[in-house]
Amino acid sequence: MTEEKREVVFDDGRIESIEEFQSPETLYEELIARVRKYHPSDDISLIEKAYKTAYEAHRDQVRKSGEPYIIHPLCVAIILADLELDKETIVAGLLHDVVEDTIMTDEEISQQFGADVALLVDGVTKLEKLSFHGEHGGYDKDAEKLERQAENLRKMFLAMAKDIRVILIKLADRLHNMRTLQHMRPEKQQEIARETLDIYSPIAQRLGISKIKVELDDLSLKYLEPEAYYDLVDKIAVRKSVREKYIQAIVDEVSEHIQNAGIKAQIDGRIKHFFSIYKKMKNQNKTIDQIYDLFAVRIIVDTVKDCYAALGVIHEMYKPIPGRFKDYIAMPKANMYQSLHTTLIGSSGQPFEIQIRTYEMHKAAEYGIAAHWKYKEASDGKKVETQEEEKLVWLRQILEWQQTAEDNQEFMKLLKSDLNLFSDNVYCFTPTGDVKNLPAGSTPIDFAYSIHSAVGNKMIGARVNGKLVTIDYEIKNGDRVEIMTSQNSKGPSRDWLNIVKSTQAKNKINQWFKNELKEDNIVKGREMVQAYCKAKSIHMPNVFIPQYEEAVMKKYGFHDWDSVLAAIGHGGLKEGQIVNRMQELYDQDHKHEMSDAEIMAEIEESAQQNRGKEKKNTSGIVVKGVHDVAVRFSKCCNPVPGDEIVGFVTRGRGISIHRTDCVNVLNLPEIDRHRMIDAEWEHTEEADSKYFAEISIYANNRNGLLADISRALTEKGIDIMALNTRTSKQGTATMSVSFEIRSREELQRIIDKIRTIESVIDIERTTG
Repeated sequence: MTEEKREVVFDDGRIESIEEFQSPETLYEELIARVRKYHPSDDISLIEKAYKTAYEAHRDQVRKSGEPYIIHPLCVAIILADLELDKETIVAGLLHDVVEDTIMTDEEISQQFGADVALLVDGVTKLEKLSFHGEHGGYDKDAEKLERQAENLRKMFLAMAKDIRVILIKLADRLHNMRTLQHMRPEKQQEIARETLDIYSPIAQRLGISKIKVELDDLSLKYLEPEAYYDLVDKIAVRKSVREKYIQAIVDEVSEHIQNAGIKAQIDGRIKHFFSIYKKMKNQNKTIDQIYDLFAVRIIVDTVKDCYAALGVIHEMYKPIPGRFKDYIAMPKANMYQSLHTTLIGSSGQPFEIQIRTYEMHKAAEYGIAAHWKYKEASDGKKVETQEEEKLVWLRQILEWQQTAEDNQEFMKLLKSDLNLFSDNVYCFTPTGDVKNLPAGSTPIDFAYSIHSAVGNKMIGARVNGKLVTIDYEIKNGDRVEIMTSQNSKGPSRDWLNIVKSTQAKNKINQWFKNELKEDNIVKGREMVQAYCKAKSIHMPNVFIPQYEEAVMKKYGFHDWDSVLAAIGHGGLKEGQIVNRMQELYDQDHKHEMSDAEIMAEIEESAQQNRGKEKKNTSGIVVKGVHDVAVRFSKCCNPVPGDEIVGFVTRGRGISIHRTDCVNVLNLPEIDRHRMIDAEWEHTEEADSKYFAEISIYANNRNGLLADISRALTEKGIDIMALNTRTSKQGTATMSVSFEIRSREELQRIIDKIRTIESVIDIERTTG
């Protein structure tokens, strides 16, 4: 299948419509034909052996579409062959599911196909087990699940570091799965498409593989926004013949002038891919009729000199739009993409884009890191690896973050920030003329840390184009930046974190503070843990033992226990998170089913504790007929008078009261269900007793929204104890509000009052 043929099928429903009905034999023949197009050796015995092995291993397996499972690894191998990868990668692509789905072992693969192939298959098998979405669809949002996501991403980048071909196989695997996603149930389609758009597409972009990135984007759009996708397909198809005629006219016109100038070139035109059009429509709030630069004409020439010569010819032919020319040849993108981009006004007055590049640049743009992951036959018959190190700068930076980030949450924050940094960049110069590529809006601080952390830490000022500037000055394209340093500098200021734009600078500033104040933070963290244990009556020698500490360090991605304490000390972790986790581990190791006698003993002990106090507990709870029992109201669901409640007998920590709809109660293991006991509100509670409540408010963001909600609570005589608000890119505000109330009825009146406020969409209570 040629690339042109794939693009035609792509617009009408993708390549799966062809691949589904091809036999394994036909696909295998196509794979060999593609490999022979670019690989100098005629020896395909290893690939043939891998095909036969995979065929036998998957003989009795079928995909959800009903087709033989072997179709999938064959299609993955064809995608890898399209990237012109070496035979070992093709073989690993054919075998990538045999360990996971069959009885074949890593040792058998190593014996039959060599250690290189075994390493690749093992790396991909481990990636197969990683999941970046929640258990019930969508992305995990709570802290524990975020930790799991971060840990999975760490494993992915470590696998990439061992051999970048692992992620290339995984990208090919994901691409074929996306091409055949119609056979999955709708909620699974959404999960996989979201994960693809958030994780795999940005990685393909970072590795410069636009050939895969573009298709992943469009297929993700197809399942995440099907109405928008098919509406776009229909609207582009309506005037397809007119557009093609217009593009061809430009191509013919450009070809004539380029030829007359004596420049040898390949020229073609295309409509930009759906996802880029969709993003432009959404970001600029325009219809497709208002997006004029839907077209791009590509000119591919032999040399860099020819690129600039062709640009001169084009600018003589058409009027360029000011500010729309970008020279990515002199200043490549972060993923080493090179090309000249210019937007022009056609003879009909319609704008269009022209990209000019060499054949080598075009191959690098399409294949990215894969274009350089080639093997040449050396004179002695051994294989010699050749690649461009610049392509792996991003990966090396991530590996550095993994070492310096104190915990998984920090690593996840850095990574997500970096994966989303696909906004425009600025290109500036050092005093010696070296080019620096920084995120748009970067400051001299970002520039300093891009040179070296020591330069940033000792920075006292900056000059731009020979003039002194403030440290929050926004660097512009072409600026020449000079950093002034001093050995007497006391280091960065925390205010810098609010100024810098680059993830690299934020990471290095945070790292400086953690290293400088680590001893103080360790002491503070230890004191916070001790205070928490004392408040919760937790016997520290029981839970603070090496095996539990090791489990916590592994869970949160720390190298030693002092780093855990330091993270608690500077606020990166909550002491309750750590202590409760260790208590859980202790409880699991000492778990046995509580007898009825033990349960009653806990109730009686709680009652005795309460009777011994000068002032009785005013919780107003009756547990299994016993009044005045000392209880704890669970913070996961915050019950208030009027709620249906249930008690849960803990070991040595009394009785906790939950709402009956609390997710922790609903998900309680079967072995612990008998520890739930009847509990009810006593009707003689004191009138002035107050109870903690928490609600989440969802609203369309607008000016004055927070003030209106605060006013509504104040009018009801409510003191706000805590308020947290965040706004999504779509403009939806989520507010978590905590306060004290006397009853469920009072809470309902407050909720009803807030619902009347303009822009409020929904309100719900915390349920676990």
